[in-house]
Amino acid sequence: MRYVIAVGILAIVVSAVVSAQSAVIQIEQADALYDRWRQPFDFEAYEADLQMAIDLWEQALPLIPAESIQTTSHVLNRLSQAYFELGEAYLVSSDNKERAFGAGKDYALASLRLDPVFDETKDARGFRAALLSASDVAAIFWYGNCLGSWLNYHQLTAIMGGVRDVLASYERAVELDETLAGGGPHRSLGSLIAQAYFVIGRDQADCVAHFERAIEIDGTYIENLVNYAEHFAIRTGDAALAAQLLSDVMQTAQDPEAVAAWPLYNHLALARAASLDGVEAP
Repeated sequence: MRYVIAVGILAIVVSAVVSAQSAVIQIEQADALYDRWRQPFDFEAYEADLQMAIDLWEQALPLIPAESIQTTSHVLNRLSQAYFELGEAYLVSSDNKERAFGAGKDYALASLRLDPVFDETKDARGFRAALLSASDVAAIFWYGNCLGSWLNYHQLTAIMGGVRDVLASYERAVELDETLAGGGPHRSLGSLIAQAYFVIGRDQADCVAHFERAIEIDGTYIENLVNYAEHFAIRTGDAALAAQLLSDVMQTAQDPEAVAAWPLYNHLALARAASLDGVEAP
């Protein structure tokens, strides 16, 4: 009997080791596929790489040992970001976009909940308080982005507090690391204020400081300029500011190294700029 038990335990241990090794291989493969800094960047071809990376991360997730919190967090945050990018860059139908953004927010929330303090704070002081005290900047930032995009398909949830949860996520991300994703926390916060200032009780002009700080952090992240132009300058009728921002976009677009600094997002931003300004994206 002892021999049978020992063999059974050994089999379980071996299976766990094999599963963990398989997870490591799949995560490495997914991370390599997700690397959009390979040159030259092919926007059309990258969709297949992005989808394959998502598939591999999802296959690896249940194989990660429970004690490997950092690895689990890495995969969950990658999945959140990747689903956001899939929805933003490639998906067309509203249903597919909603599902992608929903998956992204759920993965980010799962990452946030890896820290027991998150749920403790939520239970004691509410969900928004937990967001405002979260410590994983990637999880909180991508949660805000995915939730914000998902709310476009759930207007009642947005009005009933969803937008304020997005606001809390971005405000906390600014506190944790304002430089993430080329000034992403400021860029996202500025965009939210510019578009939903009446919902969150802010002055629309409050967005200006955030957009300008994002540009100061990373002038090669072209979306910083385009969002400022589209969501504030054009909306408020500031033609001079819009013209200057779009001129800066075109100037940045002439620098291959600057464009290559953020290949996917700069591709998308240049296409948006072209639609705003009537010029062709390079």
